[in-house]
Amino acid sequence: MRIGLDVGGTHTDAVLMDGNAVVARTKTTTSEDVASGIETALSVVLEEQDPKAVSLLTIGTTQFTNAVIERKHLSRVAVVRACLPAGRGLKPRADWPADLASATDGGNYVIHGGHLYDGRTLADLDEREIEQVIEALRGSAPDSVVISTAFSPMQQDYEDALAARFSAALPQVHVCTSHYMGGLGLIERENAAILNASLLNFAQRVVTALVRSSQHFGLVCPVYVSQNDGTLIDLNKVSAFPALTFASGPTNSIRGAWALTGLSDAIVIDVGGTTSDIGVLKNGFPRQSNLVIDVGGVRTNFRMPDVLAMGLGGGSLIGGDGDQCGPQSVARELKNKAVCFGGDVLTLTDVAVSQGRMEIARATINDPAPQAVCDRVDALVVERLSAAVDLMKPGGATLPVILVGGGAPLIPGEKLAGCPVIRPINADVANAIGASIAQVSGEAEGLFVVGAQTRDEALKALTVEAERLAVVAGADPKSVVPINIEEVDIPYMATETTRIRVTVVGDLAQKEPPSR
Repeated sequence: MRIGLDVGGTHTDAVLMDGNAVVARTKTTTSEDVASGIETALSVVLEEQDPKAVSLLTIGTTQFTNAVIERKHLSRVAVVRACLPAGRGLKPRADWPADLASATDGGNYVIHGGHLYDGRTLADLDEREIEQVIEALRGSAPDSVVISTAFSPMQQDYEDALAARFSAALPQVHVCTSHYMGGLGLIERENAAILNASLLNFAQRVVTALVRSSQHFGLVCPVYVSQNDGTLIDLNKVSAFPALTFASGPTNSIRGAWALTGLSDAIVIDVGGTTSDIGVLKNGFPRQSNLVIDVGGVRTNFRMPDVLAMGLGGGSLIGGDGDQCGPQSVARELKNKAVCFGGDVLTLTDVAVSQGRMEIARATINDPAPQAVCDRVDALVVERLSAAVDLMKPGGATLPVILVGGGAPLIPGEKLAGCPVIRPINADVANAIGASIAQVSGEAEGLFVVGAQTRDEALKALTVEAERLAVVAGADPKSVVPINIEEVDIPYMATETTRIRVTVVGDLAQKEPPSR
């Protein structure tokens, strides 16, 4: 049996799964300290179970995303970029929001070094520059140091060499290399690495809390955390790469939709209290974005799902006699402010209750919204979601639309943009189910230059590397299979060049539980 947990901003959902069957489930309020909310959820799903029968605990969490968005729990990060004589014009954090740049500012240093896209040296590392930076960092004492060099995903030697030097000279400081965090694109990769480094101290506290919560109930199984592509990483990797969990909430819901329906290709709408997240199932996994992703106002380029967020949820405010719905929301105050609970604010939940789509035991008013207002709101919701589904359709294809999340009953109708709507059982805990079934992934990226090697040779080498990384992450080697190959032509190169990214997944290798 497995336990899946998803810790959201409002609710903590948990399921106990025996194979594909849901044995127990709960939806509790997320606590201020998070850990006590997790323990409450675990106590419910384990109420009649032997904890030793659980073989795996998987957790999805939004804590690290929230820390960046709210500018909380962030550490000071120094950035050492090796790119001279190029790259003088745009310093690290140059385009960041001022408050986030200030919260993470541990200094910026630009030195000679890096490579060109084909692996040739841009400039050699300068020993004198390195010593000067080390001396400056001894005085400023940042919490972490990020090393970024030009084209490091293609040629990692300089970043690794610099990381070794700085780690030896500054043993009390976290030293991070950018090629582990993002793909090609120096600024966006560097940004992702800075955000990740700013969360390292907080990540240690979160991991400690997760371990304590699991041990509190006598669980002896491994604990994993779901990451942005819908697969798993262990707690050691979470401690080192907390940013890899930024979009675990939407990805868990998308994977949960696959588990609940068996549909490998579909549009998934996860309806919550404040927003609706719209994503795409591709071969049973979330479609990944090829665009620059904005996280807290910062441009990044690491693995993130292609998700469109809309200000449409249970707490969305209704205005103009039904001509407006959201994006403003009462959010967590729904049970105090919504009309159906005795409040004076008309929300989308009130409309769903009046239309008979949603029954709430604690509601004090069973028909809170006028019929004419309800009809206009329903038409508006269908119109907005249909436009979003049309935008997300791969190639304009007609795919099923799977509604999940606690707010799924809010959405009226049986079709959106001509696509049939599916409402699976247990849709409200799809995110926890998605966490419980997650697998382990590996990904490799590189440039294929015509004339240097054949496409098949480049593809084979990247697949082998992706498989190796999946096994290192804990996958059973016999179960690893490719799920996605992306090829993007790179313009303006002297020779024809294509960026290739290979993603593989595998089942988690069975491990003996730790001795007690």
